[in-house]
Amino acid sequence: MTWPTGLAGFTAGLLIAMVTAPVGVSGAVFLLPVQLSVLGVPGPAVTPTNLLFNVVAGPGALLRHRRAGLLRSPLTRLLVGGTLPGVVVGAMLRVFAVPGATAFRLLVAALLMPLGLWLVARTLRPARPVPSGDLSPRAVTGLALVVGVVGGIYGIGGGSVLGPVLVGRGMPVARVAPAALASTFVTSVAGAATFALLSLTGSGGIAPVWELGLACGIGGLIGGYLGAVVQPRLPERALRLVLGALATLLGALYAVQSLL
Repeated sequence: MTWPTGLAGFTAGLLIAMVTAPVGVSGAVFLLPVQLSVLGVPGPAVTPTNLLFNVVAGPGALLRHRRAGLLRSPLTRLLVGGTLPGVVVGAMLRVFAVPGATAFRLLVAALLMPLGLWLVARTLRPARPVPSGDLSPRAVTGLALVVGVVGGIYGIGGGSVLGPVLVGRGMPVARVAPAALASTFVTSVAGAATFALLSLTGSGGIAPVWELGLACGIGGLIGGYLGAVVQPRLPERALRLVLGALATLLGALYAVQSLL
């Protein structure tokens, strides 16, 4: 990795985390397209490199939640119990089933476009409270398993998907956020390690690009802290609209590129 690429990765992680941290969306979702199109991370290696970003960028917020005693909850155990095996399955699918750029770009589009539209719709018309309350423990673990598989394929820990779903079901944000962040961190560690092990037996670049992942993660660690500091001064409605529009546009771009 050249120093301009490392600096670009650090800057991308910093800026993305500064914008996404105040609105509670994982920066890894938006970092992956940057790695694909700007930083030129090759083939399946882009997924574990994105997971490595989560590993480095996440501990700051986890430490704050731990000091507040928010990580030792049944919800944390349920989410980790589902996403942890799921991310290993997803990593194997990424390497052996969807290694090609075309299929992967379709997957990127399939995740980014709905996420962007959801952010825009929720900002313009806030969701009504859902009276049904908590899901059963089995349903939570099953949902976490599915999200873990998607996270292993896409390169995200899954918290950015689990959080909105669980909050939409009526769970309080104060309960969901620490558990989702913990599952994101644990599954990102497991996912990056799985890709590293698969790289020892497979062909092609499927190991994380360690230097770039660390550079992006350090930027994300700093950016996430700065985003949390300035969050009270930022117009949340405008940020959510910008994020939603950006995700939708990127998803549409990758969908078009995969069809050309």
